[in-house]
Amino acid sequence: MNNIAISILCGGKSSRMGTDKAFLELAGKSLISRAIELAREVSQEVMIIGDPQKFASYGDAIPDIFPGSGPLAGIHAALTASRADWNFILAVDLPFLNAAFLKYMLDQAQSSRATVTVALTGGFYHPLCAIYRKQFATLAGKALSAGRNKIDALFNGVQLRTVTEEELAAHGFDASIFRNLNTREGWEQAQREFTST
Repeated sequence: MNNIAISILCGGKSSRMGTDKAFLELAGKSLISRAIELAREVSQEVMIIGDPQKFASYGDAIPDIFPGSGPLAGIHAALTASRADWNFILAVDLPFLNAAFLKYMLDQAQSSRATVTVALTGGFYHPLCAIYRKQFATLAGKALSAGRNKIDALFNGVQLRTVTEEELAAHGFDASIFRNLNTREGWEQAQREFTST
């Protein structure tokens, strides 16, 4: 897996959770530790996108260039800092992902050579679990400079490789892997699932 970096987005406000999601623990391991371990199964170039003071003990932490502008700003910061062409962007609160899925998506990205490779399930894109070529940083930067921070809105202007729910199912992946932990209830449910496995 050459020329691949993985960036973990940790800059969210976690307002619905009431505490920083990155440090929540599932089966005795924080979400950020889980995300880093997963990323390192696929690439040795792993970055954390978030407050360097908060996350420095976990590895290289990169702050947003456009602070307060949402996840697109995190993607932009990751791509700007990265030396790799293909960049897997992962939100920190996706504990159900696995290395086989990451490798499958990277295969799709590199074989299609698309600017963005993203899954589409239930009619919704998953832009915080997607692969972006480094060149996407320019488009993201222009949008952020203009005060536009919707990620999906930029997909119309690039070569897009959409991985469908049917494709995922055919390769043994269920759409439930995209479940993110936004609420206390979601976290408690995940705790029960991780404890029972």
